Amino acid sequence: MIPRYSRPEMTQIWEPDNKFRIWFEIEAHACDAQAQLGIIPKESAAAVWAKGKFNAARIDEIEKETKHDVLAFLTNLAESIGEHARFVHQGMTSSDVLDTTLSFQLKQAADVLIKDMDDLLDALKKRAFEHKYTMTIGRSHGIHAEPTTFGLKLAGHYAAFKRNRERLVAARNDVATCAISGAVGTFATIDPFVEKYVAEKMGLSVEPVSTQVIPRDRHAMFFATLGVIAGSIENLAIEVRHLQRTEVREAQEFFAKGQKGSSAMPHKKNPVLSENLTGLARIVRAAVNPAMENVALWHERDISHSAVERVFAPDATIALDFALSRLTGMMRDLIVYPENMRKNLDSLGGIHFSQRVLLALTQAGISREDAYKKVQASAMQIWEQGGQLKDILLKDAEIMKSLNKQQIDSLFDEKAYSAQVDTIFSRVFA
Repeated sequence: MIPRYSRPEMTQIWEPDNKFRIWFEIEAHACDAQAQLGIIPKESAAAVWAKGKFNAARIDEIEKETKHDVLAFLTNLAESIGEHARFVHQGMTSSDVLDTTLSFQLKQAADVLIKDMDDLLDALKKRAFEHKYTMTIGRSHGIHAEPTTFGLKLAGHYAAFKRNRERLVAARNDVATCAISGAVGTFATIDPFVEKYVAEKMGLSVEPVSTQVIPRDRHAMFFATLGVIAGSIENLAIEVRHLQRTEVREAQEFFAKGQKGSSAMPHKKNPVLSENLTGLARIVRAAVNPAMENVALWHERDISHSAVERVFAPDATIALDFALSRLTGMMRDLIVYPENMRKNLDSLGGIHFSQRVLLALTQAGISREDAYKKVQASAMQIWEQGGQLKDILLKDAEIMKSLNKQQIDSLFDEKAYSAQVDTIFSRVFA
């Protein structure tokens, strides 16, 4: 991922030095376990920890000849350890190191993302309670539907990210497995105790059965979860983009002093953050399909998954980390215009009360079909000619036969649309 959309804590996870550090720890812990089993001398295991060093540039230099990254690493390690290096990687295969490392890196990445989501949830909760009773028009198909509150809008997004956090925790636990089982996963050349020992030291669980590689359904679920989170980010970003439209202007991204919206038009305030989030969501979701395709490998293993994961694992996690941080900042600083919400709410003469009128007429004995036609005709008159729905109803002799003025007045009480806000908030924020 390019530096523009990268944050240091997540980027560091995918740096060569971190990867090689994890490789070293896996090999060193494995030596300790082998020493406990009496397979290698204890002094050799101690020498690995005491003398073992690696250099990323030197490993790259060796790999140019070996064409094999793990062998290049082991060769570089041997240069510092000396004669005891002959016991390193005893009975292991490359995938034992590579797959366990990827699991560890994904666990590290998930921990960062979970913290990101906690920050976002805090921001959404604060803004939801701030606007718990701020009335606004709800829209379906982009068209005025019925009133809701801006707090309820945000509560819905909070609930989605709360679910996403739970999914991510589950995906983190599922992908964090260790496999040190040797060629084709039979433990023919290494004792299962080594795998158990390394797993405990690395904070991973033991892979129950590995076929020289950790099964890729785990990784597919992990990146599918990231894709769902990206979808929720875009869902909220699109809402902000719509609300910021000039014709709506119910909310907008914070526009800093000195910020420029357009190189040509000085008046512009563009929703650049939310548009950027929509784009970043596409990058994260782009990892889902190849992760799914990586599940199917030839027999006990091939490496068709390898190059793909080396690209999309860093890119997807780095992009999502950046997107979650950007969304958190955007929501903390979001400018809300309750007066414009009220203006838009009142702009169509109360036609958003149409369902309440429809239901009252059916309660009064009129068939639903006839009541619908009557209310729709009145509402269409507002669309085409303007006016107030209540005034049209009060002048309609047929409707006045079924409802009196007091009843009609009660139908245009906006409090009905916020009456259950506390109930919904107690469900979401319990």
